[in-house]
Amino acid sequence: DLFGIGSFFQYINRTVTNDGKKMLANIFTENKTDQILEKQEAVKELSEKVKFRQHFSALASLVTTKNTSGFIINWIHNYTAVLSKKLAVLQNLFSIISLLLIGLVSFGELSFSILLLWFFIGLAITGRFLKKTNNLYSETDKVRETFKQYHVLLNEIEKEEFSSKILKDKQRIINSENKKASAIFKEFSKILDAFDQRNNVVIAVLGNGLFLTEVRNAVNVESWISKYNHTVEKWFSVVAFFDAQNSLANFKFNHINFVFPEITSEKEIINATNLGHPLLDVTKRIDNNFNINKEQFFIVTGANMAGKSTFLRTISLSIVMANCGLPVCAESFKYAPIKLITSMRTTDSLTEDESYFYSELKRLKFIVDEIKEEKYFIILDEILKGTNSKDKAIGSKKFVEKLTKSKSTGIIATHDVSLCELENEFPDIKNYYFDAEINNNELHFDYTLKNGICKNMNASFLLKKMEIV
Repeated sequence: DLFGIGSFFQYINRTVTNDGKKMLANIFTENKTDQILEKQEAVKELSEKVKFRQHFSALASLVTTKNTSGFIINWIHNYTAVLSKKLAVLQNLFSIISLLLIGLVSFGELSFSILLLWFFIGLAITGRFLKKTNNLYSETDKVRETFKQYHVLLNEIEKEEFSSKILKDKQRIINSENKKASAIFKEFSKILDAFDQRNNVVIAVLGNGLFLTEVRNAVNVESWISKYNHTVEKWFSVVAFFDAQNSLANFKFNHINFVFPEITSEKEIINATNLGHPLLDVTKRIDNNFNINKEQFFIVTGANMAGKSTFLRTISLSIVMANCGLPVCAESFKYAPIKLITSMRTTDSLTEDESYFYSELKRLKFIVDEIKEEKYFIILDEILKGTNSKDKAIGSKKFVEKLTKSKSTGIIATHDVSLCELENEFPDIKNYYFDAEINNNELHFDYTLKNGICKNMNASFLLKKMEIV
């Protein structure tokens, strides 16, 4: 399964940022079949840039951020300036006068009381805007560490040389302004650090009384937001993209025996040699050859624990991996890109007052609606389990007939061998099975996909073997 404990996502995820983690999850679920060759090139190139990937991750892990970029982007996009830009001119003029007064007092040309009076005028001006600057500070305090983290990550991306199209396009996004994105983020990070000095009592009191520093820092924050709010989202997205891509590249680096799918436009959807599940122990894993053409539908029968569901997950995951630009666990893999849609592990819901059967019906309805608009590879695991055997057999048969007549491609695993009769009615339906044998009162599985219909079932044997009956 894609997500959860022991999932493929948990296995592959090496992201460091929250946004990178979300981006990686989105890559797995977006179900896009475009630019697969370009995606493969990006994964290949990054897999060879070990130093870049490790340095990027190390830098990203140095700072713990409080908020995701989504929060920051939303804040920046919706922020309305509350301070006039003319305050910057006032601050400059006030600071110049303060320096002159300090100089005159130092040379004994002016009474210190005049400077003291000027100091309190500065504090009064600062106090006039205190509520507005306090509100702004409370918001910037939430994002300061994020900008500190992201400017170094942007710098890593900017200075690296890339050759693959996707990586170069992403790099071009952060070079779209008159200054590098890393420099712009660093600039804002320094502005926020200066604003944070308000917590230092000595600096805050002297700075505000003589130089209106808090007012100036607040104006600088608002000025930066006004200038760059149109492009910040794109820059955050680029960092998240590289964080996610590093996980894909790391997977490629660690699986040198896996192969990139050979993209074809032929009738074959998948033609794989020794295809296996990447999460299974390689010393125990049984690989299978698999070949399915467009508009074919396979019915897979087999005894309990014989490997039907694992095989369906293997096919499903190989399609997801192929569409992401990842190498797959196979000796060879020819692939005509297609989106994936499944009905597996459907559950009931007490909170939504929804039975298992109704939940499954909703999923099947979703599949029927989706295939009207676009071609999908359909994978079904023991559908209509929530009803009686007779209804299940009739319903499953009619559903598979409907899929076949719609020219769909896919696989269904089932214990109901009556479904296998459809092979006699439709030339594009084929029967396959996984076998189980009982030798010396022990079950044996070879986990090998075979042509035909399963003859051996083992439920009764297992009930007796485990002394349940």
